[in-house]
Amino acid sequence: MSDREIISTFKYVSRMKPEFMLSELTDYLKEKTSVKQVYKTLKPLFFDLGVDVVADEGDFRIVRAAPLKKIELTADEIKKNERFFKSTAVSRKMERLVEQYIEKKTSKNWDDEIVMEKIRKAIRDQKADYWKEGSSRKISYETGYSTLGYLAYQFPVYFVQFQYLLHDLAKEGMLKNRMKILDVGTGPGTIPLAIIDFYNRLDDRKANIHTIELFDENIEAYNFLVPQYAGIKSNVTIEEPIRADVSKLNVEKLPDNIDLMVFSNVLNEMKDLSMEQKADIVKNMAGKLSPDGSIIIIEPADKVNSTGMRTLTIMLKRMGIKIYSPCSFIWSGECTLETCWSFEHKRDIEPTRLMLKLAECNEPYRYINTDIKYSYAILRKDKLSRQNLIIPDKAKFARMSKIDMHNQKHINVIGSLMSEDLGDERYKLYRICDGTSKKAVYAVLPTHNLSEDNEVITKAQYGSIIKLFNVLVKYNETNDSYNLLIGKGTTVEPQYHDMDQ
Repeated sequence: MSDREIISTFKYVSRMKPEFMLSELTDYLKEKTSVKQVYKTLKPLFFDLGVDVVADEGDFRIVRAAPLKKIELTADEIKKNERFFKSTAVSRKMERLVEQYIEKKTSKNWDDEIVMEKIRKAIRDQKADYWKEGSSRKISYETGYSTLGYLAYQFPVYFVQFQYLLHDLAKEGMLKNRMKILDVGTGPGTIPLAIIDFYNRLDDRKANIHTIELFDENIEAYNFLVPQYAGIKSNVTIEEPIRADVSKLNVEKLPDNIDLMVFSNVLNEMKDLSMEQKADIVKNMAGKLSPDGSIIIIEPADKVNSTGMRTLTIMLKRMGIKIYSPCSFIWSGECTLETCWSFEHKRDIEPTRLMLKLAECNEPYRYINTDIKYSYAILRKDKLSRQNLIIPDKAKFARMSKIDMHNQKHINVIGSLMSEDLGDERYKLYRICDGTSKKAVYAVLPTHNLSEDNEVITKAQYGSIIKLFNVLVKYNETNDSYNLLIGKGTTVEPQYHDMDQ
């Protein structure tokens, strides 16, 4: 029996019947074929064929899926997510799975002191490698303890971090009720596990996850953690990881019509490749996106990796892959800022039980990692952007590309807020960008000037557009940047759409 005939027959039956048992398909086939063989042939195609599959006593119930539509979070889903982001902790189930994996790999109790000391060493080694420069920087997960060190130290933050991004995508109508997701460089399954956790707080939303990973130790951890965390009745289906080097990947082997493609903390580790080569990899893989699909690139918030990611996204923009967020190109121009250091900052997570156990030593600070700071960009092949604001030429706002012409003058400016408060007790300091900057621009608010008219800047979300009226431009020679001094006569307003003034 050919696979082609099985697939063709399945399509015919599924169009005729909204629900049926897979065994019924055998009645339509010319040759006798087992349910097991039919299932094996169809399993990789179920999601694309628009059906849900439920195991049922040696058979499979096939149910036609609901039509595709954008997710609109219900009141109950909003409440569940609000509770999660108030506590921002790794679930106890997830913690225990990691502990069980440590026990499986070491044949000792997860909190055995010998095991703890080996994990501490792995964490120290990874941190040392991370801060090396050039060809000497080699981050690898070829040993069991390197993966355990990652699970203990980096994983909890990345696990929660990605859920913030998913939540934002859901709120903005960027997720559909059925999503095909590809995680590039999945490691031990950080992104799939975050997706499962997030989807557990949603009602009847489906996701199908494909992954790519190079290291066998990570794949072993993935195969232990991800299926168990998803469970039997999960609304997230998991495919076997594709074992491959991303830099040598045959893109044609990837699934088609990907709704969300994720590069989380992976491109910065490819130190043997130039920025142009990395951009080519992303551009080539973007050919597998669905027409309304998105790419998320996430990197650490340190200056080197954050600025490198911004350089990469501008290259991709020039290749035709548009930036959805957080950057806003208000004047439809081209960003030429060479060193854009911009990152998101969220509430710290609660340390896991494993972290606290590792911290029972002379230098506990080395093993507690709870900060959520990250640089990210969401990109698309279509022209959709988070902030669809184009300013008329007659609008009375100065472009940041010409800010040098306004030094020591009062002007009006419109731009995106690209940082949290970077200042101190005396001065609030925020990165501002309108997509044309040649040098870094900061809004500076002395705390004694804080008023009802300008406090909007202290409450604005990362990436949101704000307008600043009557700010004083001052060149900062030390940092070769420009400051926009917010005085008591300055007004700061959130974006509005009628710009014809």
